[in-house]
Amino acid sequence: MRAPGSLCRGVSEKNREGKRTARERLQEQREMDKARQKRKRGLIVGGSVVAVLAIAAVIGMVVANNNSGGGSGTPAAAPVGATGTNKLVIPTGATDAPSTLTVYEDFRCPACGQFEKTYRDTIHSLQDSGQMKVDYHIVRIIDTNLGGTGSLIAGNAAACAQDQNKFRDFHDVLYENQPPETSDKFAQKPYLLQLAAKVPGLTNPAFTACVNNGTYDAWIKAANADFGKSGYNSTPTVLLNGKSIYADPKNPLTPDKLKQMVAAANKGKKAGTATPTVTPSTSVSPSASASASASG
Repeated sequence: MRAPGSLCRGVSEKNREGKRTARERLQEQREMDKARQKRKRGLIVGGSVVAVLAIAAVIGMVVANNNSGGGSGTPAAAPVGATGTNKLVIPTGATDAPSTLTVYEDFRCPACGQFEKTYRDTIHSLQDSGQMKVDYHIVRIIDTNLGGTGSLIAGNAAACAQDQNKFRDFHDVLYENQPPETSDKFAQKPYLLQLAAKVPGLTNPAFTACVNNGTYDAWIKAANADFGKSGYNSTPTVLLNGKSIYADPKNPLTPDKLKQMVAAANKGKKAGTATPTVTPSTSVSPSASASASASG
């Protein structure tokens, strides 16, 4: 026979054991619930990160396409005779000239217009005598800063002129008839075709189609993106044999100084073989081709 009270002690111990087990089960349940909530939060955060990265990737692709004009990773189609990395440069003058002037320009840029009006004749003389060739990089920073598309569309038209071996002539006509940068008149293709009529032999079906179709828009965008990586941030940027020579207030450039600098750089070197170019009339007249104006 069990001692009195032993049964009560046994029941009490079982009750205590049952209570501990219930508490443990409750604690375990709480831990499991916490773990599930933690996993759920992790999934939500992880999904958000993936979504953000996906959006960033899409934005990056859009920006890249806007700058380069294509998403294939291949260089944009370039005009005939373009040179340099990804063929983003339009060369003018004798290819074997001993000196090279590198010019970054925007056709809407008033400072570029002033540079051309001041130095054009000097540059032409140095080119036509085989002393210097000029590498042009066409950019569109005014479009970016002020809005509009005149830099892009005029740049494309100039590239179209390059296909016709008329780049230099049309380049000069554009600057002679440059509108105020805020007007964005160069965005009007009929106006560009009217200007092209001032260059003998330029206005033809191929050139007109090239202008109207924006054949080299992607190329201009790629050239502009390349300018952004160059370390320079304004136009015109002018380099002689790789050294910046323009827009230094402490050492201003002049046409005579440019001639002296080229002569010094070319000392002892043979001039290149150049064919002088006859510059056409550069002003717009009311008699410009009506068919050119209407074709835009």
